Amino acid sequence: MPNILAFDLGASSGRAILGSLKDGKIVTEELHRFPNDPVQTGDRLHWDILRLYHEIKQGLLKAKHQGVQPVSIGIDSWAVDYGLIGSDGSLLGNPLHYRDRSSNGMMEKLQEELTSAEIFKRTGIQFLPFNTIYQLYAAKINQSPQLDSAKHFLMIPDLLRYFLTGEMYNEFSNASTTQLYNPLGQNWDEDLLQHLGLPKALFGQVLQPGSPAGFLQPSVQEELGLGPIAVHAVAEHDTASAVVAVPATDRSFAYLSCGTWSLLGTEVSEPVMTEEALRLNFTNEGGFGGTYRLLKNIMGLWILQECRREWERVGRNYSFPELVKLAGEAPAFQSFIEPDDPAFMAPGDMPSRVKEYCGKTNQPVPEEVGAIVRCILESLAFKYRYVLELTERLSGQQFKGLHMVGGGIHNTLLCQWTANAIGKPVWAGPAEGSAIGNLAVQWIANGEFADIWEARQAIRESFPVTVYDPNQTNVWNDGYGRYLALTNLR
Repeated sequence: MPNILAFDLGASSGRAILGSLKDGKIVTEELHRFPNDPVQTGDRLHWDILRLYHEIKQGLLKAKHQGVQPVSIGIDSWAVDYGLIGSDGSLLGNPLHYRDRSSNGMMEKLQEELTSAEIFKRTGIQFLPFNTIYQLYAAKINQSPQLDSAKHFLMIPDLLRYFLTGEMYNEFSNASTTQLYNPLGQNWDEDLLQHLGLPKALFGQVLQPGSPAGFLQPSVQEELGLGPIAVHAVAEHDTASAVVAVPATDRSFAYLSCGTWSLLGTEVSEPVMTEEALRLNFTNEGGFGGTYRLLKNIMGLWILQECRREWERVGRNYSFPELVKLAGEAPAFQSFIEPDDPAFMAPGDMPSRVKEYCGKTNQPVPEEVGAIVRCILESLAFKYRYVLELTERLSGQQFKGLHMVGGGIHNTLLCQWTANAIGKPVWAGPAEGSAIGNLAVQWIANGEFADIWEARQAIRESFPVTVYDPNQTNVWNDGYGRYLALTNLR
């Protein structure tokens, strides 16, 4: 069967995954993996977008060197960040990283002009300080020369796709995360754009996942020695792709896409834009087939990743399996954090921030590495339960368990503790959910699968799923009560 190629870009690394179908099962091969390190220049934090484009071309070359020319390509990445294109078609500067400080305070400032209720009723998107709307608002207030010169707005996968094809489109799942897209009008919200002083012409046609988006342009074909490979707009927000890959059998299911960020929610046919959804700060992001992802962002394994980075900086090198082992040996339920506290947002000395949070909330301060890691992982498991229960309430559904996908499922301790915390089974797999969902959308577009449910059936039959049954539920229920009280989440 023909091969297709998925480029899946995460906040810390990227990969090129070659996919094929054999006897109805999905076969994947990782052709290329590369780091995605942000670059600090002065007081600004950028993505190295041209390096990412170079790595995409390396992935294409590695396919070629194996004698493979894919019939199609798709790109997915994180959300909210963007690049601006000038009148001559050139990129106007490196895209800012969502953890850059330039948008600090902009969410609150805009809410002095437009209430949260007004913004939410137009977009259905949760309020996060790095949302695209606040990045653009900061650029407007600061009279950014790039914004003044811009003719086109492209999000990260849109931008990389443009480099490959020369054609500019915006894609639905990523566009919805900007807090500038109106799901009821199914287009960019003109009133919000007008309020921000942003020209509507800056924002292009929005393609649904699975739409054709061009072919490798002649200059790229010549450079790489390849033919005119089709490029699809897949579900280009990596969480949207991960949800496509959830191997659910029931139409009613809950998922947790677990990695640097954790995103927990369910798939719905219409956005849930109620007052309660606004109060609970849930979001309605676009999915495949016109669906929406009713979910909530949770800070995720970023906190642990930053702890490990800080320990490495001072010469204490631990692998993630070593950290998990130390956590398992530490005493249970000593201290908790609220993972979404603003203290844990920015890069930096995360172990000290965990200690400071515990001290300020009158808890035992974890000093040893294992105690800090256990505090983080137990807190994440309890936060997952909290958000899962809110998701059930908002969606009017009761879920039999939780599907976990993404690289975080390699942390078997977190998977088991999540099952213990929610008191329901956790079904973990596949780990490369975003890349597999990317491939699945291409196969649907190419006519290999009839719809998303046929694709999910193939995913179930192609990749192992590990089942974690809950245990010690009474002890974990007691711990959950303490967690809620200490973090003021009641």
